Amino acid sequence: MCHFRRVKNIYMMCGHTQDLKEEIIVCADAHCKFSPRHPKNCFDCKHTCWQYRQYPEQYAPQIASLCPTCNIARSYAAA
Repeated sequence: MCHFRRVKNIYMMCGHTQDLKEEIIVCADAHCKFSPRHPKNCFDCKHTCWQYRQYPEQYAPQIASLCPTCNIARSYAAA
């Protein structure tokens, strides 16, 4: 079933977070009306096919470094 994926990177060295752009994950299910495999001429779609997307997957990877903003600030301070 097609769904959205949300990723929030957590940078452990500075404690900042960064929300990445939400992306759609496309499935290969012919019964999902959002799938590219769903037939264009589905006559009984309202009764037999998925009409909504599931809740988004949510990931929060913990990255052992500084966030991009802190990395830039650190490079300016070193110069």
